[in-house]
Amino acid sequence: MKRLNLFLGAAALIAVSLTASPAVMAQENGNRDENGKIVRGPYETNRFGDNWFIGVAGGVNLFWNEGLDADNLKIAPSIDANFGKWFTPSVGMRVGYQGLNSQVWSETATKLGPVLDKDKNMYHEKFGYMYVHGDFLWNISNALSGYKETRFWNFVPYLHAGFFRSYGLDNVDFADNEFAMGAGLLHNLRLVDRLDLIIDMRATVVNGRVRASDGVAVLPSVTMGLAVDLGWPNFVRTSTVLDEYASVAADQIAALEVAAVALEAANLALEQENASLAAANGRLTKENKQLKSVTPYSAADFFSEMGPATVYFNIGQTVLDDKEMAHMEYIAQNILSKVDQETKIYITISGKADSSTGSMKRNEYLSKARGEYICKLLVEQYGIDKDRLVLQPEVITSPDQPALSRAVTIIF
Repeated sequence: MKRLNLFLGAAALIAVSLTASPAVMAQENGNRDENGKIVRGPYETNRFGDNWFIGVAGGVNLFWNEGLDADNLKIAPSIDANFGKWFTPSVGMRVGYQGLNSQVWSETATKLGPVLDKDKNMYHEKFGYMYVHGDFLWNISNALSGYKETRFWNFVPYLHAGFFRSYGLDNVDFADNEFAMGAGLLHNLRLVDRLDLIIDMRATVVNGRVRASDGVAVLPSVTMGLAVDLGWPNFVRTSTVLDEYASVAADQIAALEVAAVALEAANLALEQENASLAAANGRLTKENKQLKSVTPYSAADFFSEMGPATVYFNIGQTVLDDKEMAHMEYIAQNILSKVDQETKIYITISGKADSSTGSMKRNEYLSKARGEYICKLLVEQYGIDKDRLVLQPEVITSPDQPALSRAVTIIF
């Protein structure tokens, strides 16, 4: 009768927990925006040391084997210990330990109780196990209703799997190692900061060999205990972090807007300047075309328009005095500045002498010497190519102007 009452109490606790789960979703009165919509992430990735928890609980553990009927049901106290971490407000993992140790008296012999106690005329049977498991947690409250730091009740379904070891009495040769798995429901009830009341309902499925039987064994359990949050226990929504920099961002945006206005004005000024330069370039292009249409003025045209240049010598002299040397300097510099190296312009040097003074032989000498003198000056002092100079000595008889017969005429 005591076993039945204990079982009924555990069933009632499970029913109450399941009935309360819809109320978990109805708690969202402080997790909505101004439009009444639920506020969700994204959230900052938490640091390694944040959002850890450790929990310890005790309760009732049931064991069914070889059929779900009252004859195959065993009830015993259970203990849970868990250590885990929340990676996001909705996703977490934990590792845990669950243990059971039950001792009963049976009227029939079993592998777990093969020795008859003569005083009681019954068989003493012991069944114990330890289950080391890993759990994948999904906080459905945060997933569906958004993260809320002050929520009173969080509803967390999970899957679990791990190593299951069973054993019997010390004098009974029985032990078994199996892989077990199952599902569970974890209820986190917030008491104060960092401390939660936990109600953990778990169903574990394992091979019946763990109790020296055939078939599949099912182990429902309900435990209640406390969980302590370690490290920094909350999550920060990204929008909250951004709000801290809103004022700084506003100042930066204002500065950028001012800079944008200044750049727009500068661009407008550059566009106007480019338009002005384009107009000037059009005018220059037109003028250039007009200039190209004009026949170029060549060096040959220049020299063809020049008349003969003359330098004068004193009577009987073959070198120039200072006055005529300056005259010669002017002529040579103007010739040199206009000589076109690509156009062969021949320069005729005509040396002259007056036959009215001196003998013919003397005058022939003077006319030739004067011409050679001028040629030498042009080549050595003014850089004229000697191959472009043509020397023509001349003796003038009965000159109309005697001064012209004592000169050198340069003809282009």
